[in-house]
Amino acid sequence: MERDGVEEGLGSATSPLLLAENSTGESSEPTGDHSITPLLVFSTFVALCGSFSYGCSVGYSSPAESGIMEDLGLSVAAYSVFGSIVTIGGMIGAILSGKMADLIGRRGTMWICQIVCMAGWLAIASAQNAWCVDIGRFVVGVAIGILTYVVPVYISEITPKNLRGRFTSATQLLVCCGFAVTFFAGSIVGWRALSLLATIPNIVQTVCLFFVPESPRWLAKLGREKEFEATLQRLRGTKSDISEEAADIRDAIETLKHTSDEARTLELFQKRYAYAIIVGEGLILLQTFGGNSAVSYYLGTIFDKANVSTSVGPIVFALLQIPISIVTVLLMDLFGRRTLLMASATASCLCSFLVGLSFCFQELHYLKELTPILTVVGIMGFGCGFALGMSGIPWVIMAEIFPVNIKASAGSLVVLTSWASSWVLTYTFNFMLEWSSAGTFFIFSGMCALTILFIWRLVPETKGRTLEEIQSTLISS
Repeated sequence: MERDGVEEGLGSATSPLLLAENSTGESSEPTGDHSITPLLVFSTFVALCGSFSYGCSVGYSSPAESGIMEDLGLSVAAYSVFGSIVTIGGMIGAILSGKMADLIGRRGTMWICQIVCMAGWLAIASAQNAWCVDIGRFVVGVAIGILTYVVPVYISEITPKNLRGRFTSATQLLVCCGFAVTFFAGSIVGWRALSLLATIPNIVQTVCLFFVPESPRWLAKLGREKEFEATLQRLRGTKSDISEEAADIRDAIETLKHTSDEARTLELFQKRYAYAIIVGEGLILLQTFGGNSAVSYYLGTIFDKANVSTSVGPIVFALLQIPISIVTVLLMDLFGRRTLLMASATASCLCSFLVGLSFCFQELHYLKELTPILTVVGIMGFGCGFALGMSGIPWVIMAEIFPVNIKASAGSLVVLTSWASSWVLTYTFNFMLEWSSAGTFFIFSGMCALTILFIWRLVPETKGRTLEEIQSTLISS
């Protein structure tokens, strides 16, 4: 049976904190537990620059909105194209990501992505018209669409089982950091300078990738045995016994070779996988249409409509999500996935309703002085609530519910769904606000309420269970 240490595709990318899998047995596979080494930490840091880049791209459109619209004379519709076109690029990147990472390796894919991402930011910084900023934003989208796949894949493939959960969970934390830094910098510098600052993580990763090893699992898939063993030994430390882990990797890869990509894609549509697909796709769609992407991309617009400072408010919003993301990592294995998801969806539902109510007062010219206060409280609460669970846990569950034979194709489907639904929401959000600010957030509140029902009825608790137990339960349901 395949070991969870060699899961391929997006699923392995976000492998959860399954540290308690063997806590009840006496044979806890001690050779599978390894200490943290300097090379492992450095390699993870270099990979996480890609997650930081993603955070920068998400946070860019809000602080840059007024400057770009004024300097380039963009209408609301034109800026909606600019804000949302990154998600179209992300869809292209999602399609390319799996094949690209397999053909040229995880490290090579990250290197190319950062070069492409840098070119996109430079195009935005030098743009003199709408089509140039749109092309730059699209190019950035393609790069981060690939990075959202390959970064966690690389981290999960270089880390041992006992550390994988904590290390891969750092991807969401670095996204929040990039998001916060971009908001803070955007309040100080103009949109052109901000796009140049966004190239810093690109430069750092591009240079540092020369000093980190390739994924040992990718080397093993290519049959490069000497490089595979040498790389794994370096990552685990010279005194670590890697014999059992190396044997497990070889066995799982040998098993995977008997299942072609075509077969895995066809298997995805079998009836026995319907429950897992419904849970995965449902969580991702509800995650998007709960409003997080729209709030993150157009936070300045929301605060401006509520007469709240567009310089201070977004910075506080972004900074609050960092400690909440840390709390999520610490609590995930303590309270379980379902509990955090339910708490997150409930908080988001109530806070979205509060924001809708504040705009309702404004539109009805009744207690209008409460609108800024209620909006700030509601938006801050929404951001913290979403960061508590709905922001990252759906991707953890993706890692747990899909069997290894459909994991790559199911992961690609989920990533594509995420980017496609994000495009729909980010493009239409400004038009929704013009239609009714209150109505927009009441819709988000309703979607969060539907999320609570969906989680309660369909999403399984996966805490403390092996991947085989989780998947056999879902398939037999």
